[in-house]
Amino acid sequence: MVGTVIKSTGSWYIVRMDDTQEIMSCRIIGKFRLGKLKLTNPVAVGDKVVVEKDVEGGIIKEIKERSNYVVRQSPRKKHQLHLIASNIDQAYLLITIKSPNLKQGFIDRYILMTEPYNIPVEIIFNKSDLLNEKDLGLYEYLKSIYISIGYGVHLVSSFKPESLIELKEKLKNKITLVGGQSGVGKSTFINAIVGNEELQTTEISDYSGKGQHTTTFAEMFEISANTHLIDTPGIKTLSYNHLEPMDVAHNFKEFFKASSNCKFADCSHRNEPQCAIKEGMEKGTISELRYFNYIAILEEIESQNYWERNSDL
Repeated sequence: MVGTVIKSTGSWYIVRMDDTQEIMSCRIIGKFRLGKLKLTNPVAVGDKVVVEKDVEGGIIKEIKERSNYVVRQSPRKKHQLHLIASNIDQAYLLITIKSPNLKQGFIDRYILMTEPYNIPVEIIFNKSDLLNEKDLGLYEYLKSIYISIGYGVHLVSSFKPESLIELKEKLKNKITLVGGQSGVGKSTFINAIVGNEELQTTEISDYSGKGQHTTTFAEMFEISANTHLIDTPGIKTLSYNHLEPMDVAHNFKEFFKASSNCKFADCSHRNEPQCAIKEGMEKGTISELRYFNYIAILEEIESQNYWERNSDL
């Protein structure tokens, strides 16, 4: 039988059968690999799997070829990767300017997960009802950066249904991954756009301004026929020591497009002469903010790789 993984609990996987819509708890026997990558979890929500029934439920015998997948460095095992979801059509990245305060670098780090497969991303600034004039100016500045390079940008409040109409329409006939940092109101947002009040929400502490991890495991919800949403755990940080510097450069897509005009084919866009990216910043066609985030990611990768190479010294 072939089905779709709709929830991961770490050791068991909940699978919905394609033909009967039966829900079955399944486990895996043996090892599944994703190329040479070392994974903490070999099966992801969204995977199409071949299942064989047994006395305890089912056994996942095969994972069908994925059209795409989203992977991050494991927060607990830095030498391994965590497979978040697969076979998705688009991603909704939920962030806030206030409550909790904006960590702008997180936007580019999140996009670095989706860009290798050209997964469309809608950047959603939530909690618009909390913003003052200065905050709205910051939103407009960031909106101009990301719209210019091809990402959708939205300002919404989960308590203002009219602000969610466009995003509701974009969900239709697609599998949508919803992610964001802890405390940005992701569960409340999902409740608002799909009308599922059973999703648990956790309010932000007035004292700390930090949210709690409401979602423990990734889970797929069926909104209507052919329309699904994957809710993922809140993310504190994103690191990428499994990437090489050129991987990062290639997935800042406006950098990659402009890099054909760099003097050197392997330009890292730092100290090389006649670098089209640095020239673009001078002309205002490349965002300085994106560039600084790019440099921060490179330095982090190189620092981690240095300590790994010299850990026995």
